[in-house]
Amino acid sequence: MSALHKSKIYTRYHRLDHISVQEVREMFKVFCRYYENTSLEQFISDLGRKSGAFIIRRKIDDAIVGFSTMGIYHMEVDGKKIRGIFSGDTILEKEYWGNRAMNAAFVKRLVWEALKDPFTPQYWFLISKGYKTFLLMSRNFPDYYPHPEHENAHMKHIVEAYCDKLFPGKLDRDAMVLDFGEGSNCLKSDVTPITAEQRQETDIAFFEQRNPQWARGTELPCVGRADLVTFFQVIAPQVFKLLFKPSRSGAGWRRRLANQWADSSFGKAVARHRATMG
Repeated sequence: MSALHKSKIYTRYHRLDHISVQEVREMFKVFCRYYENTSLEQFISDLGRKSGAFIIRRKIDDAIVGFSTMGIYHMEVDGKKIRGIFSGDTILEKEYWGNRAMNAAFVKRLVWEALKDPFTPQYWFLISKGYKTFLLMSRNFPDYYPHPEHENAHMKHIVEAYCDKLFPGKLDRDAMVLDFGEGSNCLKSDVTPITAEQRQETDIAFFEQRNPQWARGTELPCVGRADLVTFFQVIAPQVFKLLFKPSRSGAGWRRRLANQWADSSFGKAVARHRATMG
């Protein structure tokens, strides 16, 4: 592996008006390496509807190796005000798959946005062409839709609302998938194929069941609760237990810390995510 490919990467969030024309062109070049049926005009049009983007760069030369666009939307669903953080086009060069630089930056942004209005429920809006994107939600967020084990009517209504707002006329309400028609951009066939072995995993099989035509570009719209309520219900209790229940000896404290983290629901989610993306 070359020195460039071994180089560490970092992620920064940029507001839309702080992204240069040259950076947009570099982002599009990365996008084209993994997606078919693309055009610069469509890419720019989609980006123009977002609030900004996480741009991932190699530390050694600052070359762009990935990105994820983001939009922030305010809605009222079932008589309740909500805020949605929408992840749009997302791609990372293959040699960096498994790196968590973007994940960490995204979580920090979710918390920051939630702190701006802590009393308004916040959700992560996501559309998924491939199973790996779906796993980011299913393996890291406890409360999400669609779910392989239970329905959530309110979250389904949120999905319908944001699809109507962002992609009017494209949601198939019977199948609950977004269909942009033949010739829409889709992942290249060799990017994230689903193997027979992977189909044995419940959430991957569920993704393919709900979005059987993903290979031609249909998208599975998803939503997950991602506000301070989620943070305090899921993450904070685990951190509290780890920090404030140590054993008397230093070695025992470290061992207990590691064991409690591994056994916690959040620790297990992180481990599953690492195994999937590694």
